[in-house]
Amino acid sequence: MSWEKNVRKVEPYVAGEQPKDPEIIKLNTNECPYPPSSAVRVAAIQLADHYDRLRLYPDMDATTLVNALSEYYHVDPAKIFVGVGSDDVLAMSFLTFFCGGGSVLFPDITYSFYDVWAELYRIPYVQVPLDEKFELRPQDYISGAGGALDEVVKKTGTEPGGIIFPNPNAPTGVAQPLEQIEEIIKSNPDCVVIVDEAYVDFGAPSALPLIDKYENLLVVQTFSKSRAMAGLRIGCAFGSEKLIGYLKDAKFSFNSYTMNLPAIMLGTAAAKDASYFRDIVSKVVSTREWFKKELTRLGFEFPDSQANFVFARHPQMPGAELFAKLRDKKICVRYFNKPRINDYLRITIGTDAQMRAVVKALEEILG
Repeated sequence: MSWEKNVRKVEPYVAGEQPKDPEIIKLNTNECPYPPSSAVRVAAIQLADHYDRLRLYPDMDATTLVNALSEYYHVDPAKIFVGVGSDDVLAMSFLTFFCGGGSVLFPDITYSFYDVWAELYRIPYVQVPLDEKFELRPQDYISGAGGALDEVVKKTGTEPGGIIFPNPNAPTGVAQPLEQIEEIIKSNPDCVVIVDEAYVDFGAPSALPLIDKYENLLVVQTFSKSRAMAGLRIGCAFGSEKLIGYLKDAKFSFNSYTMNLPAIMLGTAAAKDASYFRDIVSKVVSTREWFKKELTRLGFEFPDSQANFVFARHPQMPGAELFAKLRDKKICVRYFNKPRINDYLRITIGTDAQMRAVVKALEEILG
């Protein structure tokens, strides 16, 4: 008998490449091209001056960070949950809210961690196709609308076990109108609806104002993109007090001290510097809009991104070939060898200088 029969086997998530060559322009994992707030530097110096605090366990409730988020978003602290990046928050949400046996619905072209978590936790799931414009069809997630949800109920005889989708979507960058999101939430009162807002600060409407209206809504955000803190791993969720209570129960049964002291201290400093946060978001959005115009000039096709990346294809060159030629020019972007999107590249928005270098490289590649 083999011990391997007792092993939980899963196809793992494949993260974007982390190039070792410092000369490479890294535009493949949607990091912010600007440094964190100077307030974060000050907090780091204060931590270094009191490094002896590292011998103690951190505050398991991350109170200062939660309070800073509460103040910025005007949300009751009891309706806020924090974790080690939004991946940790989302994984804990899958474990907590999607265990009723019904199938969880999410788009077929979306964040590729969703199916990994579903497989890991043995949660049945259905990947719902986006339309030809890479847009989510609300009717697919609304009972009685003749879409995918009705097919799931008909096929399984059970109600849906949950719904999750990003807004804006990744890797497409497409944002859904808030009224469509609300219709999906309102139509599914018997399951939790998670709106993954990793990129919401770059142009999409947030569903955060709806958490007081719908007890079954969880809104998840991250410090990795718009707050320039990917290296520290900070994520947060907002929802009804009851929803957040269940999430905390699961977390404290799994690991009470997921947030370390540096993350709490530096994350608090970042959350309090609202003006810097707005400034770097504005810079990224301005560069994105310029880059979209340049891509159009060069003949690229892409959905109208409201994120900090553009998802583009060129009708005269396969995506894999374009990816390789950019890599030869020391520009690293993201390529997904998957059905429907294998001719597209996801290009993170960097600094103005980086994006000018990308445009120059594309001009050379395309002749």
